[in-house]
Amino acid sequence: MIILGLTGSIGMGKSTAAATLQRLRVPLFDADRVVHRLLAPGGTAVEPVAAAFCGVRTAKGGIDRSLLGQRVFSDSEALSRLERIIHPMVEGFEKRFLAFARARREPIVVLDIPLLFESGRERRCDYVLVVSAPRFVQRQRVLRRPGMTEGRLAAILSNQMPDYEKRRRADFVVPTGLSRALSLRRLRAVVRLLRAERLPITRQSLCSYRKRRSRANA
Repeated sequence: MIILGLTGSIGMGKSTAAATLQRLRVPLFDADRVVHRLLAPGGTAVEPVAAAFCGVRTAKGGIDRSLLGQRVFSDSEALSRLERIIHPMVEGFEKRFLAFARARREPIVVLDIPLLFESGRERRCDYVLVVSAPRFVQRQRVLRRPGMTEGRLAAILSNQMPDYEKRRRADFVVPTGLSRALSLRRLRAVVRLLRAERLPITRQSLCSYRKRRSRANA
């Protein structure tokens, strides 16, 4: 089974790419969705997070993610404390997802993890796909979000690996700032390549894909 890591900085179009991969019938593990469940009323992470960060529990019994985000994105120590609580729980769900996929003999699965490189979890993947858009497009997308400010965006980006470094480390790069049709063609090409090859993908086929991608970007 091929494990494809999907990642990209904030506002790069990762959610749209994830939805497209699911429409292409590739099973996908959404780490963000798991975090939302963990922090929702009755979620496993509610008690330890509420104990570590006073005042973030909502009246309904969950965690106010917006307030929690304000606490941690400008404080690296607080962010590390939160990650020590959340990451092991997310990894447990991820392991169950992979075990189920292997039992079903799925040829490819996707791990949709925003901080894939930052957390070192790319080592669990056979290949990594990064979605990327021009910086001005990223900024426009993010600042349209409710409650987002220039300061908060800067704080979030300071905790993320730069886009150029993610693209350098990736096996596949899908542009999302030009057109949806182009992004779809690139995603289909990646899925087609992975489905056509047996593990491991030959270096020749991967280099061939990269050359085609470079010519298309020229």
